[in-house]
Amino acid sequence: MQAAVLDSHHAPFRIARVARPQPGPGEVLVRIEAATASPLDAKIRAGKAAHARQPLPAILGLDLAGVIEAVGAGVTAFRPGDEVFGMTGGVGGLQGAQAEYAAVDASLLAPKPANLSMREAASLPLNFITAWEGLVDRAAVHSGQKVLVHGGAGGVGHIAVQLARAFGAEVFATGSAANRALIERLGATAIDYRAHPGEDHVARHTGGRGFDIVYDTVGGATLDASFNAVARFGHVVSALGWGSHALAPLSFRAASYSGVFTLLPLLTREGRAHHGDILREATRLIEAGKLVPRVDPRHFTLANVDDAYDAVESDAAGKIVIDIRE
Repeated sequence: MQAAVLDSHHAPFRIARVARPQPGPGEVLVRIEAATASPLDAKIRAGKAAHARQPLPAILGLDLAGVIEAVGAGVTAFRPGDEVFGMTGGVGGLQGAQAEYAAVDASLLAPKPANLSMREAASLPLNFITAWEGLVDRAAVHSGQKVLVHGGAGGVGHIAVQLARAFGAEVFATGSAANRALIERLGATAIDYRAHPGEDHVARHTGGRGFDIVYDTVGGATLDASFNAVARFGHVVSALGWGSHALAPLSFRAASYSGVFTLLPLLTREGRAHHGDILREATRLIEAGKLVPRVDPRHFTLANVDDAYDAVESDAAGKIVIDIRE
């Protein structure tokens, strides 16, 4: 099969013919139709993602959508010909999705939403799982709550906005003035983070009470600001809580904090079936018309995968997707 191989950090990808994998027990062989290039993939390529534990040479790409080609021993949930999607590799020594085939743990997959293209489905897994783990698994979002999403136009953020709304919450989202229209189309109240500091939007939108849930997708100073924006007994969640932070504002509100590390099941094998379960929820919500992914309109292939990575580093208008089969 053809694959994009990264031999060393900062290097161009080498398009090579490599051995097609065979599915082992509990695995399926997926004929990949579409894969993604994400900011994490770009960090791995640059040698700036030690937490991803991906030794080189490697095939990158976390997300895929495709068709089951063959099933390994013990797999009963899928059969050849099924259309699936999932976050299946590209870290922890696992083969990624930027190749024509991958043998992957069947528990990581779910049926592809019938109303999405392969490109749209491939764009979802990392972003949806990260949003779900924060809002649903950690913070138990529910109807009647006020939820603030920092970075509401971003990859995880635009999914978090729609997911919180699907659970009945009133949603607010920070972003630039240029992203105001997008955030409002998603159904959230847009907050220009440059024009309105944290204390301002807490006063304007919650009467000074604070938000029941704050989901931080930005990290750094934005996470510190989240501790001051949450309500008493509320919950702050961050997908980028990797720095040093003062917890006093959170403690004085008797509020809770949760970190989300979406890669953990891939790295440790713990909780992989839950990722498949989460993606089944994604399929249900998408087929019900409650969630739409944002995909960059540009088309890339394995032949110009380096251009796809350049696009990741630029101002992408949604998830960068690589068409594996032209």
